[in-house]
Amino acid sequence: MNRREALSRVAILTGGAVLGAEAFLSGCKTNTKGISLSKDDVAFLDEVAETIIPKTATPGAKDAKVGEFMKVMVNDCYEAKDQTIFIEGIKKLDEASKKLNSKGFMESTPEQRKALLVSLDKEAKEYQKTAKPEDPKHYFTMFKQLTLSGFFTSEVGATKALRYVAVPGKFVGSYPYKKGDKAWATS
Repeated sequence: MNRREALSRVAILTGGAVLGAEAFLSGCKTNTKGISLSKDDVAFLDEVAETIIPKTATPGAKDAKVGEFMKVMVNDCYEAKDQTIFIEGIKKLDEASKKLNSKGFMESTPEQRKALLVSLDKEAKEYQKTAKPEDPKHYFTMFKQLTLSGFFTSEVGATKALRYVAVPGKFVGSYPYKKGDKAWATS
């Protein structure tokens, strides 16, 4: 199964709750303007993603190359208006870091990065409480959703952070589960 197919299945299972899920289902044919993220932007996104899913006993977001995944998804699947929000979000996140830590995100310590992202997550959740359906998504929501999608649909995320059994195989709906077991990447 390739990543695009996995994302389509995730979108179907979650009822299209992932931002841009309709693009996943339609093969990412949207009204895009073809943005261009630099290597520095991808490195920045890798660090944001790694702060959200850090390397521990399992691989982190950088191991899954989530920054590159974000670049492809935003470029190929996001509507032009969402691309603009995403690109501006990179600048806003770095500005928020400078305001909070007196230095850019890339120069901040892991603890400072985490504190910043926790505050942005709270900000995004508050925004969503009052946002109308036609209002744009908060940029941090986009970063977080892409991080989770990119990591858990990657080979390392599915095979090292989750339990994985290659498909096709027979379906066992009552497979034993012990407390503390990893979630399944396949079903």
